[in-house]
Amino acid sequence: MATIIDGKALAARMRERAAADVASLAERGISCGLAVVLVGDDQASATYVRSKLRDCEQCGIRSFDCKLPADTPQDELMALIAELNADPEVTGILVQMPLPAHLDTEAVVLAVDPEKDVDGFHPLNMGRLVRDLPGLRPCTPAGIMEMLDAYGIDPAGKNAVIVGRSSIVGKPMSLMLLSRNATISVAHSHTDPRELARICQSADILVAACGVPKMIKGPWVKPGATVIDVGMDRDEEGRLCGDVDFASAEAVAGAITPVPGGVGPMTRAMLMTNVVMAARLQHGL
Repeated sequence: MATIIDGKALAARMRERAAADVASLAERGISCGLAVVLVGDDQASATYVRSKLRDCEQCGIRSFDCKLPADTPQDELMALIAELNADPEVTGILVQMPLPAHLDTEAVVLAVDPEKDVDGFHPLNMGRLVRDLPGLRPCTPAGIMEMLDAYGIDPAGKNAVIVGRSSIVGKPMSLMLLSRNATISVAHSHTDPRELARICQSADILVAACGVPKMIKGPWVKPGATVIDVGMDRDEEGRLCGDVDFASAEAVAGAITPVPGGVGPMTRAMLMTNVVMAARLQHGL
């Protein structure tokens, strides 16, 4: 039976470290503040935002809850971001995605000050990741790397397969694993479906981030592999599940993340870590 990677417990320890760092910075007169911008009333996004604001409170990070109506024009959103960029009390800015369809997401990503880009999505921060330079990293893959380290899973020399190539998870995940000397394969929507199972079976570390409920089955998993499930889906009965069929994969894997309680809490915990890092960057620390 696989080891269950407890993201909830790991995230709690990371928040404790972030709280200690926030207190240490406060002793030096440096405050940490996160502005969360939510456009519209998407219920899933609103739930995520509430969770992030609770995390801020737990870590001693001041939060700025910026809610805008769904029909907010581009220029008003850009003006708000400019205001937050200029506010010294705001050390991190997160614009909750997805944005309403009429807004230009790429323009919004570019507008956030790279030193306050706690999502790690700005091209400057992505470029630092490509160059293997220190910087703010996308929270989900960075949280996964923390999980691997916490459980003593060294990517060096391992075959790693990522199913999904988004800029939020798949691409940065591949770069982070590559920087730790893993051999990388990335499967995606244009991968020959007849080859997908074989590709997954080659993985010592398998990261599922495709958004398809229970797509990765137990027979696709190499015996003893580490399986990281990034999915947050609903099955045919409406129950929360991941991209991995947990029951069948758990019987084969060496270690596996559950859904919920795996990657999700780590993503939020990494956000708190990034807010602290951003504060340090802005004060030359």
